[in-house]
Amino acid sequence: MKNTILSVLLAATALTSLPALAADTAAAAVAMVDKGASYLQKNGKEALIKEVNNKNPEFVNEHTYLTVRALDGTQLAHPTNPKLVGKNMVVLPDADGKLFRKEIIDTAQAKGKGWVDYRYNNPATGEIEKKSTYFVKQGDIILEAGIYKGK
Repeated sequence: MKNTILSVLLAATALTSLPALAADTAAAAVAMVDKGASYLQKNGKEALIKEVNNKNPEFVNEHTYLTVRALDGTQLAHPTNPKLVGKNMVVLPDADGKLFRKEIIDTAQAKGKGWVDYRYNNPATGEIEKKSTYFVKQGDIILEAGIYKGK
């Protein structure tokens, strides 16, 4: 009986914390981009690109990581998939055919920052999941941090 009550309490606690967790990870994405913008302002573009590509723990954490993209779509820095660096994949859609990279670039140029939702392979689960990326245009680059939202 004691174990059943404990299990119910733990399940209820986990369920009530799910929306907070989603908010926390969204906040983590915004904080990561802000951290990148601050580093960029202090140290310059080349230093930021180098640090992100070198997987500096300042730009990679349990919730998200920072990437850097040129305004033409070329990936300049990516800490978890270095094969993407130097590639321009704007014309490659997500799992549903959405040109999300183009949307990020277009929105960044028009509004300076925002969120784009799409579906992408989550390397942690190996499955296609919903993902949201927060981004900010800084000069001639876009700083991005995405979060997975599950199926």
